[in-house]
Amino acid sequence: MDEPPKGRDFLETALERDESIDATLRPPSFSDFTGQPRTIERLQVMTGAARARSDVLAHILLSGPPGLGKTTLSLILGNEMQKKVRITSGPVIERPGDLAGMLTNLEEGDLLFIDEIHRIPKTVEEYLYSAMEDFRIDVMLDQGPNARSVRLNIQRFTLVGATTRLGLLTSPLRSRFTLQTRLDYYSREDLIRIIRRTCQLLNVPIDADGADEIAGRARGTPRIANNLISFIRDYAQQRADGRVTRPIAAAALELLEIDRHGLDEMDKRILRCLATNYKGGPVGLGTIAVAVGEEEHTLEEVHEPYLIQEGYLKRTPQGRMLTDRAYDILGLPRTAQSEQPELF
Repeated sequence: MDEPPKGRDFLETALERDESIDATLRPPSFSDFTGQPRTIERLQVMTGAARARSDVLAHILLSGPPGLGKTTLSLILGNEMQKKVRITSGPVIERPGDLAGMLTNLEEGDLLFIDEIHRIPKTVEEYLYSAMEDFRIDVMLDQGPNARSVRLNIQRFTLVGATTRLGLLTSPLRSRFTLQTRLDYYSREDLIRIIRRTCQLLNVPIDADGADEIAGRARGTPRIANNLISFIRDYAQQRADGRVTRPIAAAALELLEIDRHGLDEMDKRILRCLATNYKGGPVGLGTIAVAVGEEEHTLEEVHEPYLIQEGYLKRTPQGRMLTDRAYDILGLPRTAQSEQPELF
C-alpha cells in the first residue's frame, strides 16, 4: 500500500499546485468570499465605480503569501465586471513577443492576471510600462542596422498582478498600479466558515468540532485547508463512517504528520536544528537550509512565514533566532544564545 504524503510534501504541494483545487470551490462573488475585509471593500469600491462609469477597471496589485486567494479574487473581479480573465504567470512570459501575443488578444475591459509578477524578466517588464499607461506596445523587429520598431495599439485592459514577494517588484512597475493591497493569513473563525462551505460543496458531513480541528492546523491558509479536507474525506471513508469529527480529523492529520499547532515535519526539524545545533541562533538562512536538507527558497516561502507569524521564529540582522515559545512547543530547555552568529 502506498504511503500517504508526509506533512512536508503535502503542504508544499498544497501551496504550489493551485490547479489541484476544484474550480467549483472558488467563491464566485465578493459576497461569497470569506475574510480579507479591507481588501474586499477596496475592490468593491473600484468595481462599483468602474461599472457606474462604464469604464475599464484600474490596474490592481495583490500581494501576500501563497494560497490566500489572489487568483480567486482576480476571477471574482472578472465576474463583477462581466469580462474575461486571462491567467498566466511571470516565469511563463519569457520574451516580449509572449507578452505582445497576450495583450493583442485581449478585448476592451478584459483582465490579464499575472501570478508571481515579480518573476517577469526585466526586458519584458519594460514593455508593460507603455501597455499599462498608454495601451500600446513598441515591438522591435530584426536586429542590428535592420532593426525597426513597430507600434501596436491594444485594447484598454486591466492588469491584475499577484506576488508573494512585493519587495522584489521594481519601483517603476509597482507605481503603475492604482491599488496595491495585501492579503493576510486568515483567522481561525474565517477558516472554519471556509471549511464548512467546502465540505458542503463536496458533500462531506462534518461537525463543528471537526471543522475547528482542521482550521487549527491549516496555517491560516484556505488552500491548505481545502487540500486537508480532501485527504480527511478519504480517511473518514476508509477508517470511519464518512463523517468528519474532531477525532477523525486529528487522526488523519497526525497521519500526515501535521500536529495540533499546524507544524509539519520540516517546521519542527527547523526549530530543533536551531535549538540543538546553534543554541537558538542567530543563524543564517543558508546554514539552516544545508542543516535540514532543504532549499533556501522553500524555507523562506513555505515554512518561515508561518513560523514567524506564530511567534516561533524571528528574523534579525544577524540571522534567524528561536523564541521562548518555540522551546515550549519543542519541550526543550532554553539555552544561551550563540555568541558567534552564523551570517551565511
